[in-house]
Amino acid sequence: MKTCQRFTRIRSGYETDIRFLLNHSDRHQGTVSGKVSAKNAIAVKRKMARALNWHIDRCPECG
Repeated sequence: MKTCQRFTRIRSGYETDIRFLLNHSDRHQGTVSGKVSAKNAIAVKRKMARALNWHIDRCPECG
């Protein structure tokens, strides 16, 4: 599937946030902040999926 530059920019921004949260979760494994970061990473993945689906539905270049 061919995507536009905006799609790539949206995805890379979310992936950076997810990577940060997962790395924090790994460093602080078993602590409250580590568990919260893991849950937040899951929430950000869902938000990324919604944002990318919304983009694909409305972008003339991607859709």
